[in-house]
Amino acid sequence: MGFDLYYLVLVVPTLLLSLWAQFMVKSTFAKYSKVPCSKGITGTDAAALLLRTNNINDVKIEPVRGSLTDHYSPSDKKLRLSEPVYGQTSIAAVGVAAHETGHAIQHAIHWSPLGLRSTLVPVANIGSKIGPWIAIAGLGISSSASYSGIGSLLLNIGIILFSGAVLFYVITLPVEFNASHRAITVLRANNVLNENELKGVKKVLTAAALTYVASALTAIASLLRFVMLARRRR
Repeated sequence: MGFDLYYLVLVVPTLLLSLWAQFMVKSTFAKYSKVPCSKGITGTDAAALLLRTNNINDVKIEPVRGSLTDHYSPSDKKLRLSEPVYGQTSIAAVGVAAHETGHAIQHAIHWSPLGLRSTLVPVANIGSKIGPWIAIAGLGISSSASYSGIGSLLLNIGIILFSGAVLFYVITLPVEFNASHRAITVLRANNVLNENELKGVKKVLTAAALTYVASALTAIASLLRFVMLARRRR
């Protein structure tokens, strides 16, 4: 009963928030994808301009399939823009391209939070994939008096592993917020978009930021749930 209660009270609300955030980012992006920017600049053009402005000459811009699959890869210095962004002249396209370029700028200046996030990627992958399963296995085993010690050990190992994933989600927040701030600042400084267009960009990037906030809250809530269950077992 307690197991379900913790999940219901802690995790379910954050999952609902995640669904709402995903709806918001898709609907907001779709809305501003239909609004062309006044200067007719494409997402690729915007990214190239921002890279030149920041004296970054070793980053390659290339298309990637899908929608909202845009990302910057620090390992091979490639800025990948999705189909609705790469060659499109909408406010949404320019905003998303500028945001991803913000990550390239962070990388170029060796911004420490981005470096920390990159370091945590393997830890987060392991922690998010197997941490919860080890914790759940520990919970199941600890219910038996004969194996309670082994169960508690597995539960603690699962919590520690998953904590690495949670840390990754938390560190991601300032990284994403800063990239959006850099995008807005550079777009304004170079007169790429006017103030009304920048308002649209802010709405798109704010909606995208909500998805990261929701993911972080879901991870924190899940970790807290395991911690409370572990205490209850003791």
